[in-house]
Amino acid sequence: MTPPLGDHVKRVAIIFSGGPAPAANAVISAAASSFIEDGREAIGFFHGYSNLQHYHPITHRLIPDEHYRIFTERDLRGIRNTRGIMIGTARTNPGKGIDRPEHLGDPTRTEMLRNVYSALVDLGVDALISIGGDDTLKTANFLYEYQKRLPPEAPRVRVVHVPKTIDNDYRGIDFTFGFFTAVDVMAKELQNLRADAMATGSYFIVETMGRKAGWLSYGVAIAGEANLVLAVEDVEGTLAITPTVVDGKPSEPRLSIEALVDRIVDLIITREHRGKHYGTVVLAEGLAEMLPTDAIEGLPRDDHGHLSLGRLDLGKLVAEMVAKRYAKRTDKKKKVTGLQLGYESRCAPPHAFDVMLGSQLGIGAYRALVEENLDGHMVSVSGQLDLNYVPFNDIVNPLTLVTEVRLIRRGSDYHRLARFLETRTDKIGEWTPAQRREP
Repeated sequence: MTPPLGDHVKRVAIIFSGGPAPAANAVISAAASSFIEDGREAIGFFHGYSNLQHYHPITHRLIPDEHYRIFTERDLRGIRNTRGIMIGTARTNPGKGIDRPEHLGDPTRTEMLRNVYSALVDLGVDALISIGGDDTLKTANFLYEYQKRLPPEAPRVRVVHVPKTIDNDYRGIDFTFGFFTAVDVMAKELQNLRADAMATGSYFIVETMGRKAGWLSYGVAIAGEANLVLAVEDVEGTLAITPTVVDGKPSEPRLSIEALVDRIVDLIITREHRGKHYGTVVLAEGLAEMLPTDAIEGLPRDDHGHLSLGRLDLGKLVAEMVAKRYAKRTDKKKKVTGLQLGYESRCAPPHAFDVMLGSQLGIGAYRALVEENLDGHMVSVSGQLDLNYVPFNDIVNPLTLVTEVRLIRRGSDYHRLARFLETRTDKIGEWTPAQRREP
């Protein structure tokens, strides 16, 4: 007699890794409760892979309530809308040093990955639910691919991944949980700054989180009524430094900070012609990575090799340059303040849509393992929260083992939406005196 699908999954483990995101607890509780109510066991590891990657059965044992939690129904009651992450998180990278498929057969490079696998097997875990961003997806794929290279008789831990990032830069899903909450929180702060700017006749240059993609900055600018938004996707034409050619290949595109400053000063002068002496500008933090090499050289990086963009403080840097350039071009002074937004949104009370999306993704992880009998897949939704499952091979480059960031497509309706709503700087002479006096 053929056993029911998923009958082999008796104990599932849940890991949350990377930066926090609103509705994290909706995902965790929905996934864990699905298994518990079906007579199975769910455990949550504390702080991502921090303890798992150093596991040793003698010298570094994993202890319940210290390194992981065995979930009960009571643990999961009424937490779907709560802040934070009930099992914590970390950016620990057990796949550090693995850059190519052949590295997965190298005992030295896979030592920490092997520790993770051994810990899961020794704790009787049949499947792992990985919740995190593209780096966490990369780690999940490492674990999946690593097990393919084990002897046939070795135990297998099935792996499914739930996409998480407030940046919304994930391939394979339309929107990630936490994105709309983050947009809402930062847009409300931007509206406060807009009122301040209006009252004081000044400008705010606001740098938002979002890593390399502009989804978050665009959402904040649209909902927060910014006068201009610029992201990595906009670095072309005059904003781009002409790439050099090395060995027949053009260099990576770089941002002209001078052109960026002039674009913002053009905005200020345009609005002054219309009788508006205030405004807000939103910049995506990913623009910092496109600055000339000498501007970012020496900045610290995390375990995944990403620059610590917050240390550069692009908003403050640009604001100071804008104030100086404006004074030079107009012989007048203008107060321009730069600041960063982002961290305050990561553990904000989740938006209702994010709670629904996160809950569906958590249940989708259960259904992927138990109903669909899947391994090496990412849980996704489309349409009206319809579940679907994307193989790792479709979203991870099989040659580099790297996930590709989803940028906003130039000319797309989302991209054009922001362009329609921002202040045009090419129509100064087309405004009547009455229009120029509008508040």
